[in-house]
Amino acid sequence: MAEADPLRKVALTQHYAAQFRAGKLKVRADAPPPEPIRMPGRPPQLQLVHPREVPRRGLGNAEGRAAFIHAIAHIELNAIDLAWDAVYRFRGLPGSFHADWVGVADDESRHFLLLHGRLQAHGHDYGDFAAHNGLWEMCEKTAHDGLSRMALVPRVLEARGLDVTPGMIIKLRSANDHATADVLEIILREEVAHVAAGTRWYRWYCERAGVEPRARFIALLKEYANGFLYGPFNLEARLLAGFEQDELADLIEQAGRTPGPSN
Repeated sequence: MAEADPLRKVALTQHYAAQFRAGKLKVRADAPPPEPIRMPGRPPQLQLVHPREVPRRGLGNAEGRAAFIHAIAHIELNAIDLAWDAVYRFRGLPGSFHADWVGVADDESRHFLLLHGRLQAHGHDYGDFAAHNGLWEMCEKTAHDGLSRMALVPRVLEARGLDVTPGMIIKLRSANDHATADVLEIILREEVAHVAAGTRWYRWYCERAGVEPRARFIALLKEYANGFLYGPFNLEARLLAGFEQDELADLIEQAGRTPGPSN
């Protein structure tokens, strides 16, 4: 995660994911405890700002589309680090936990490459636009507890992508940027499985701890995520990702009490 060059980070991810699948990379039983979480490597030219300070641009021109692609690429780069951090940080878990999150890291690396290609097609590179650090900040807040991490990162922040991506695809196609829309179609389809992994392991943690998943999720939302939770929700995609009908009803009720994003 310390690698600052995004393309080098992608190459390392794909190398070690292949090693893991081949049975050549295993979690040692005598591994030392995880180190305190820290900021992952980022290229020096990348400017990180508060979410409210990220300029909002429309998709009707090439510059605006490039800024949008950059924002999504930034999310995917964060998602690589999030997946590897889960593999590294949370111990004493079934091997399938590590397999799931190594697979997610590998997928996210492909997503970043696809978006990087579209960014270059628009005459830009990663680091050309400011970005915010909200996703990684939630990773830091949940580094102490795998249950909270599974609840709040995959099932809240990453699930938000399931909600907003269909509308972005429509806007991109209206702007005749079908190549970028096609990339987002791939990402949307594969992100359902990533959120589903978060759901699966959130419930596994709840069962191990003897807590009721629905009530704990609502409590965690109130404690950590009120500022991130707003509709509308992609109910079909969230159902495919393992949300239950009563959970979605809870989300809709909770979002009704949360101010939406400022324009």
